[in-house]
Amino acid sequence: MSRILPLHARGLEVRRRGKRLLGPVDLTLEPGGLTTVMGPNGSGKTTLLRALHGVERLSAGRIDWAAPPEAAQAFVFQTPIMLRRSVAANLVYPLKLAGVPRATRLAAARDWAGRIGLSDRLDTQAPRLSGGERQKLALARALIRQPQMLFLDEPCASLDGAATQAIEDLLRKARDAGVTILMATHDLGQARRLSDRAIFMRAGQIEEHGPAGDVFDRPTSAALSAFLNGDIVT
Repeated sequence: MSRILPLHARGLEVRRRGKRLLGPVDLTLEPGGLTTVMGPNGSGKTTLLRALHGVERLSAGRIDWAAPPEAAQAFVFQTPIMLRRSVAANLVYPLKLAGVPRATRLAAARDWAGRIGLSDRLDTQAPRLSGGERQKLALARALIRQPQMLFLDEPCASLDGAATQAIEDLLRKARDAGVTILMATHDLGQARRLSDRAIFMRAGQIEEHGPAGDVFDRPTSAALSAFLNGDIVT
């Protein structure tokens, strides 16, 4: 499979009913690492991820991938969407769509169920899982096809500490395996723990973007400094 990164986004804008939700945004994503997207509510984090993933219609601008990205990227939403089927069926589904042989996809489903601690729940209907279990399942379902690029929108929102730690462990392993991750998060502690690079958004625009150490320890904008201090930023 051809490498889909780097990604170059130029002049991205998203407007709805005359209101600009995003942009203009210029951004380059190189392969590798985990980049977090931070900012106050309504700053455009989710819209940016959806636009880059291709599920948000652009009002202006363009996105250029190094190769067609459709089969090499995945998105995990804040509220995971579960098929009303078993854990095993949820894991097998993307592999079935990709034409993977039955024996191979069943073995992969068992492997990933073990990785997320659901080996004994393969026959359980996915909607009956806890919130943390559903989120782990959604992440495993996204990673089972070994995507080059993974988008995550607040994957640990409303999860307890144990579930959050489990998700973060999965993300570290995915990053170390070569998956490039772009994740929106409201949790500054999580951003500090996981980030290789960080993006700070405000009013639909990227205000700061760079290596995590620079963004967190040497912010250049007053808004980012206030945000990192826990102040209200609009």
